[in-house]
Amino acid sequence: MTNLGLIAIGAGIAALTGAGAGLGIGIATSRATDAIARQPEAVGNINKTLLLGCALAEATAIYGFVIAILVMFFLK
Repeated sequence: MTNLGLIAIGAGIAALTGAGAGLGIGIATSRATDAIARQPEAVGNINKTLLLGCALAEATAIYGFVIAILVMFFLK
């Protein structure tokens, strides 16, 4: 396998963080919806925690995407 092929595989693996973040955000949203259904009076605290968790998961996906781009352009 050529060096360019290995770089493409590495960039693809780094870009997979987006799938993990999407899965994590989906699970978190599902659990938050269940929690709100069980305790409607706690909706404010649940929403704050959910938004913070989603922001951190999305930041992880963005970091993975940036690493994938850096790998593709700087390791040629």
